[in-house]
Amino acid sequence: MRKILFLSFSLLIIICSCNPKLSNGLRKKDLTKDVEMITDKGTMIIRLSDSTPLHRNNFLKLVKQGFFDSVIFHRVIKDFMIQAGDPTSKHAKAGAQLGEADAGYTIPAEFRASLLHYKGAIAAARTGDDVNPKKASSGSQFYIVEGKKYSDEKLDTIEIRMMKKFLPEQREAYKTIGGTPWLDGNYTVFGQVIKGLNVVDSIAVVPTDSSDRPVADVRILKVKLVKRPK
Repeated sequence: MRKILFLSFSLLIIICSCNPKLSNGLRKKDLTKDVEMITDKGTMIIRLSDSTPLHRNNFLKLVKQGFFDSVIFHRVIKDFMIQAGDPTSKHAKAGAQLGEADAGYTIPAEFRASLLHYKGAIAAARTGDDVNPKKASSGSQFYIVEGKKYSDEKLDTIEIRMMKKFLPEQREAYKTIGGTPWLDGNYTVFGQVIKGLNVVDSIAVVPTDSSDRPVADVRILKVKLVKRPK
């Protein structure tokens, strides 16, 4: 019996050493996993970006803590985005105004030219520039882009307003895939829905009240880490 216990303990040490603990309860292998978000409208698979490690690690940490389980999408705007991450929404009464609460801290902005607001992008919500000139992200509130497709003429107008030029491939993506190009460089995109875009569409069209809260709650039932397909 002692020999069996010793072998089991040794095996546990080997497993842990191959998957070392990092910070905030994460382990090295967590960084290579996708996020499965189960809602009462269906399931989405989200892949977080290694280019935004602060946002990636924070989101993974919250997922492992069960932070997002039972929160609702408290702000939904058709052809724009669906937003969640307010912990007070878990037990909010019908019609209550939501969106003020989060995890209680912010994350420095991580803008990346390769991560834009295409349809299915997951990005961090934040307070306005007047009180947040560095554009720091909310610790837990996020949104997933639905957006819409843009014509060349519309993209030309956005370029003038934003004083930037879209690369040919970016322009083509906004024309064929769609998104919200006017948010680029203002909110941190840190991942992408790789499966279940139809779920985003189904949530984005639900009836909402004057505060953009769905009349009937759309709830995130469970969020968990899953292995990436090989």
